[in-house]
Amino acid sequence: MQNSHIKNLSLLLLATIFISTSGVLGKYINMSPEVIIWFRSIFAGVFLFFYCKFKKVDLQIKNRKDLTPFVISAFLMATHWITYFYALKLSNVAIGMLSIYTFPVIIAFLEPLFIKTKFNPIHIFLGLLVLIGLYILTPELSLENSDLKGIILGVFSAFCYAIRILILKQHVGNYNGSMLMFYQTLIISVLLLPLLFFGDFSNFQNQLPYLILLALITTAIGHTMLVHSLKHFSASTASIISSIQPISGIVIAYFILSEIPNNATYIGGSLILLTVIIESIRSKK
Repeated sequence: MQNSHIKNLSLLLLATIFISTSGVLGKYINMSPEVIIWFRSIFAGVFLFFYCKFKKVDLQIKNRKDLTPFVISAFLMATHWITYFYALKLSNVAIGMLSIYTFPVIIAFLEPLFIKTKFNPIHIFLGLLVLIGLYILTPELSLENSDLKGIILGVFSAFCYAIRILILKQHVGNYNGSMLMFYQTLIISVLLLPLLFFGDFSNFQNQLPYLILLALITTAIGHTMLVHSLKHFSASTASIISSIQPISGIVIAYFILSEIPNNATYIGGSLILLTVIIESIRSKK
């Protein structure tokens, strides 16, 4: 039992590291966020389709009633991705990634309304630690400040992500995680089809390798592993443990983009990392 928990926890942590590459890639790829997300969804959908076929994963939707939540969660995922990438481009990887980690607080408050689970006050405490870390990052309170705009978009992105997780949590037990992510990327690809008429694709050839990395490592592998982890952890537990993403994202950004964190980033990031350690120990009990 203990070995099984350690294995599931290790896979969840590995998933967060893969997903954390989105920060550097979102900042680095020289295309508009909505175009990046469209290609990300198309490529990831292709990878996931062949993976599901190879693993003989059933792609059939068992109940027509499930189609509506699938579409709603995909719309929320697209909104989350696009606003998150705008947050990255307006600020930096550290602020962009840390700002979306208000979502554990949102989940902690909303999870009892979506799923029949008892509200756990510890999640408020851990969520507040994340919020304090975010507050430390906040620059001057002026809408002319691009960092503040990035934080606002990041928090909105977090809200969309939280609702999406809670919707999928109700269906993850009935479907394979790869199958769920395949339909998410497929629906997003369809939703963003209007980009064919007004999107800027001039840099597509130069940015193609990075788009493929984003689709394969971050999306197809990382998000599938995260969705799969919802079978073993509550949405609150999975989201708070995944708060390690900004830490690994900042480290990657340091080596790839030469972004050097300031003291506020170290303090805020340390508070987030503290929540990961506490929740990892707590969830083991």
